Amino acid sequence: MLSIDFIDETNETTEREQGLVEELLQFASEKLSIQPQTELSVTFVDNNRIQEINREYRGKDKPTDVISFALEEMGEDEVEIKGADMPRVLGDIIISVEKTREQAGDYEHSFERELGFLALHGFLHLLGYDHMTDEEEKIMFGKQKEILDEYGLTRS
Repeated sequence: MLSIDFIDETNETTEREQGLVEELLQFASEKLSIQPQTELSVTFVDNNRIQEINREYRGKDKPTDVISFALEEMGEDEVEIKGADMPRVLGDIIISVEKTREQAGDYEHSFERELGFLALHGFLHLLGYDHMTDEEEKIMFGKQKEILDEYGLTRS
């Protein structure tokens, strides 16, 4: 089981919506054979806050839908610390609730479907998936679709 810490800076997500994200990420972690007791956080923010984060960390001065900060990526001068009893800490997923609502409308599906999609997208980034090249995109988006379809969170 994943250990997920939810932080809602907007006070706009419901227990049901957070439960959906938790259930979907637990489902994905089983499908992807993630070791038990793996930790991550999911933070819900508004467009202003995600724009600040996007500007500061990615050099892009505009709101985005989801940003992930993987803690397992090693920097040049970092030393990996391993311990038998230490939980695996994946990192943080930050989701703009405003952007989620906008995109749900744009794609004509539910807020819950878009929220689940973004949470899973961020989760896959934490696991090292990316979409910088066509090949990476094909792999990552294929994995997303497979998990969302199997879970039952389809676009319709």
